[in-house]
Amino acid sequence: DEEEDYMSDLFIKQDVRPGLPMVRRVKEAIQKEEKQKEANEKNRQKSIKEEEKEKRDLVLKSALGNENKGFALLQKMGYKSGQALGKSGEGIVEPIPLNIKTGLSGLGHEELKKRKAEEKLENYRQKLHMKKQANEQAADQFRIRFKNKQEERKMEGDLRKSQRACQQLDMQKDIDVPKETWFWLTPEEEDKKDEEDEEDECTSSDLSVSEKLHILTAYLREEHFYCIWCGTTYEDSGDLSSNCPGDSAADHD
Repeated sequence: DEEEDYMSDLFIKQDVRPGLPMVRRVKEAIQKEEKQKEANEKNRQKSIKEEEKEKRDLVLKSALGNENKGFALLQKMGYKSGQALGKSGEGIVEPIPLNIKTGLSGLGHEELKKRKAEEKLENYRQKLHMKKQANEQAADQFRIRFKNKQEERKMEGDLRKSQRACQQLDMQKDIDVPKETWFWLTPEEEDKKDEEDEEDECTSSDLSVSEKLHILTAYLREEHFYCIWCGTTYEDSGDLSSNCPGDSAADHD
């Protein structure tokens, strides 16, 4: 029978009123198409590669028999099927697998691809390691800067405390002018703007905050026998040296 093309004009011009006949025609057309595909698949000739693969798989699946010269020699030397090779049976049991090259790439190409993939993975791991180290270093530097900033603020507070004490003690001795301009704080009556200007002038000098604190602390101890860490005015230098632990906050901790 000639195959009916259900997409042809002849098929479309047929009675296609809704109902069971239309469904039956479509099913019959689909069944015919499937049968034709199966027939084409059966009649299709296998390629040379497919035939070679089927023959090779068939041979590899079958065990060696006595007709094989190599197997016959092994049997003469006492080998039995299923045993491991070697005098004490420490060798292999199954034959070495056969690797068939089917691609068009040259010899060693797969090894080269594998080596490049490993190198790429190693480079990626090194980049991750370097990035992790950089992040850790950045975090350490941030912690150091934060700690230094805190210490600097603490020293600034200690310096202001020393300046207030110096001003009070100097005025008690009728000293109207400080030994150094920065030994005293700006008067509290001045505006905040004036205070900020004075602080800017103070910080812009050649001496650092720690140097100023050290100098002012020494002045208070020598001139007034006063220790800002103890908050005490001693009678004389002997009383100061014998009762005060030292001239820094670390000595008093």
